[in-house]
Amino acid sequence: MRLLPSLCWSAGLVASMLWPGAAWARQDSTTQRAQAVSEQAGGAPIRAGFIQNTVQLNGRLDEAFWATADSISELRQREPEQGAPSTERTVVKVARDRAALYVGVRLYDDHVPGIRATQLRRDADLDVDDNVTLLIDSFHDRRSGFFFRTNPNGAMWDAQFTGVDDANENWNGIWDVVVSRDSGGWTAEFRIPFRTLRFHNEGDGVFGFNVQRYIRRKNESTLWRGWGRAEGIYRLIYEGDLLGFSDLRRERDLELRPYALARATANDHDALGTSLGGGGASAKAGLDAKVAVSPTVTADLTVNTDFAQVEVDQQVINLTRFPTFFPEKREFFLESSGIFDFGTPGRVQPFYSRRIALSDEGEAVPILAGGRVYGKMGPWTLGVLDAQTGDGDRANDLVFRVKHDILDRSYLGAIGVQRVAEDGGGAERVAGLDVDLPLVLGGRNIEPSFWIMGSQTPGTRGFPVAWRYGTDFPNDLFDNFVSLYRIDSGFVPALGFVRRTGIWETTGHINFMPRPHLLGIRQLDIEIPSWDIIANESGSIFHTRDWQTATFEFRPLGGDFQSGARFEINIQRFFDAPVDSFEVFRGVTVPAGRYWWTRGELKYVTSFSHPFSLSTLLSWGDFYQGRNTEFDLEGVWRSGGHLILGTTISRSRVTFPGDRFTAVQLTGRVEYAFNTRTSFLGFVQYNNEDQRVDFNLRFHWIPRIGDDLYIVWNSGYTTDPESPHRFPSGRSLGRPLNGALIVKAVRRFAL
Repeated sequence: MRLLPSLCWSAGLVASMLWPGAAWARQDSTTQRAQAVSEQAGGAPIRAGFIQNTVQLNGRLDEAFWATADSISELRQREPEQGAPSTERTVVKVARDRAALYVGVRLYDDHVPGIRATQLRRDADLDVDDNVTLLIDSFHDRRSGFFFRTNPNGAMWDAQFTGVDDANENWNGIWDVVVSRDSGGWTAEFRIPFRTLRFHNEGDGVFGFNVQRYIRRKNESTLWRGWGRAEGIYRLIYEGDLLGFSDLRRERDLELRPYALARATANDHDALGTSLGGGGASAKAGLDAKVAVSPTVTADLTVNTDFAQVEVDQQVINLTRFPTFFPEKREFFLESSGIFDFGTPGRVQPFYSRRIALSDEGEAVPILAGGRVYGKMGPWTLGVLDAQTGDGDRANDLVFRVKHDILDRSYLGAIGVQRVAEDGGGAERVAGLDVDLPLVLGGRNIEPSFWIMGSQTPGTRGFPVAWRYGTDFPNDLFDNFVSLYRIDSGFVPALGFVRRTGIWETTGHINFMPRPHLLGIRQLDIEIPSWDIIANESGSIFHTRDWQTATFEFRPLGGDFQSGARFEINIQRFFDAPVDSFEVFRGVTVPAGRYWWTRGELKYVTSFSHPFSLSTLLSWGDFYQGRNTEFDLEGVWRSGGHLILGTTISRSRVTFPGDRFTAVQLTGRVEYAFNTRTSFLGFVQYNNEDQRVDFNLRFHWIPRIGDDLYIVWNSGYTTDPESPHRFPSGRSLGRPLNGALIVKAVRRFAL
């Protein structure tokens, strides 16, 4: 009976978001004018002419075929002046041979000393630099594609796109780019092999294509197509067409990546320095394979998988009573991971890949073998993943995902997840259905969505259900969102993640973002408000007596400067009603009760266009039965391209009646890139709740694209004041809590 008023309330809120008055009318006319200009400026498609020559990548575009190659010479601003010509000229040329697509980009610049280039390492954040990004929609379905980005140093960044704003930045493709600089600007020459892409052999011979240039010192973003503020390079429905592929065929190629690994492990020790054993030396080998099952479907196979090279998780001091969500970082689970997305990450989802071969404490469990099949078959998108884990958690884990395209970008989908542990008890299953309807109405984005799923657990009767309805409204003047959840108390996704069960929940935000053109402000961001309310499943989100937790945030003033700096002034209101006492910090508990508290928050982030950037946060006010003053500081210094130093400090001073504590977390990061294929990363983190300091040192060399050599050292040491071997004393180095040196080599064979 409580479902109907909740849905009516959500529908009413959505309706109110769709008519915000005079300001909306002004934006509507501006959007329509921009849309008309965009249609006129779209222009004809371009063609990748076939070349017989052997191409030598040198970043200079001096081969004869570049002079006659089809080109793009007009990019328009998305920021700061929508629709205006780019302040710096850009020319994009395309060509192809039987094996690869070549894209040459000449980026003129009237102020060469102002070109920003600080990154060299692969997959580094190139948004801090000048950069150019290519979109290639090889299926030409305006739903999926690949992004390739570089900066004036020739650093490589790529991503796989599988849905609306869903770019998997952890995907690593086989491609190359070479960059050169001169007195007139810089030039990038890309080579993208067709075997890296996915396409229909019986297609129309057309790829979707787009180009975006970013000039860091001006914070200027320009595109060939989709430069409206409600558009952008991730809105593939605005992409242009790239012709010249009617004769292209994808063979059933095979790629093998065997690896060999050697590991030396120190004995573990407890905080008092007592040896717990476990040390020694070992070696192992394994194999990853990629097979083109069809032109549009790929299979990945893995045997004796190892993830020793993966960067460690960022430590978190959690001052709440709820679990922390950590992102996936393991390569096997990252490629095409967007296909398996279902639910709400970090809140409730039927499949969370970290449940496979990782314990709750983050300890690795061996994967004996695994496989994944994914791709497109007409309007269908398919994903199947199966993994067999070994000692420590012997089980077979299976995930099946399917989507069917409807309308321009929408889909209907289903998912099935099954876990069968060898210790008996039967199969644990989850099944669900979802629909996502991203639409453009009158030049404005609106995206209703709905999903529902249920779990089946041995020994539990019935089929407990979780569902969510949401509507997103991401536009330039108003960016609004509203959702409603219901999660039954017995819902248990064995391979998933669920933060809370037995609840009703509503989340949302209403953001008003005008552009005042005053005081150097590019765009204001006024939040009125954002909210997250969780009520008992037998209660109502409209009655505070039924609430478990609630968070409200009001932002009376915030926004972005033309320089790239950002500021926020926030007022926050919290509610929590723990039914049992819980430990908020080591030795400090919060009694059961009903707590309301209010906090203020100030944020300021400097522009990344400077060598040194700073992010600060100051938060103060009540906290449960006491007070909490929090200060966070992050500083990053980037040299001219090789060395990057970063540090973060988070300090919370909490005072309760009769008790107090200070939570401190520190991290330090050193990156040194010798060139675009050789880098060193040093990462150290400390927090006083766990009373330990951890080091992760990683050297990475890419002899050629697809091959890798890693040398990794991981170690942890106690900082317990009671320990006789407390870090940083010299004696502590011989008694680590854990320690390992790993050498891993990977070789790629393309057959």
